Amino acid sequence: MSIQIVQAMVVPEGAGVEVKRLMPLANLRNFDPFVLWDHFDIAAGGFPDHPHRGFEAITYMFAGGMQHTDNLGNRGTVHGGGAQRFTAGRGIVHSEMPQETETGRHAAGIQLWINLPQRLKDIDPEYQQVESFEAVPFTGGSYKTIVGEGGTVRLKTDVEYLDVSLNAGSTFERSIAAGFRGLIYVVTGSVKVGGESVPEGAAAFVESESALSVQAIEESRFMWCFGRPHNEPIYQHGPFVD
Repeated sequence: MSIQIVQAMVVPEGAGVEVKRLMPLANLRNFDPFVLWDHFDIAAGGFPDHPHRGFEAITYMFAGGMQHTDNLGNRGTVHGGGAQRFTAGRGIVHSEMPQETETGRHAAGIQLWINLPQRLKDIDPEYQQVESFEAVPFTGGSYKTIVGEGGTVRLKTDVEYLDVSLNAGSTFERSIAAGFRGLIYVVTGSVKVGGESVPEGAAAFVESESALSVQAIEESRFMWCFGRPHNEPIYQHGPFVD
């Protein structure tokens, strides 16, 4: 089994924001087809207008609310348990700012970027918002499908993206589609993947496996994120992936 454990690092981003970044970092630029993973929990600042091109992004919310506006005329606020997806294609300008409420501003979640294949780099930009995802129970926990069979977020790349909650001592077992590679990111708690301990804020990167077993050392929440690589050169520079 090929497993690499990577710890997310706190980096500045946007306007007065810090995020836990898994990639791109100096030791891990990308993991085809995935090119960025930011875990954020912010109460001030945000991400004012900025451009993107060449990839798709999912902002999956744990708590609070994130307000999205873009140059396509889309306006929306996604709350905890929901998600927004944009396809940058040949270019989009948008902003993402924590929603302001009577008790203050707060937005917590994960933003994931998925590379577009070269043949789709110049497609029209798109926006999608999903308010909630159904929890599917199993012995010892539950999971929600964000992308994949039964999921409602649409991507141009084959991806399975799950939000999994697991009781202490319980196990989550799942097959991996042929040719997929990906990661298990621990949001809270700690787990074991292939015998390797993965603490909170870290991920196990996995490839060349047909199935995987994740054991919860303590009550845990983790993201299961696997996809089919494009096997094409990836040129990342700031907000663009060419």
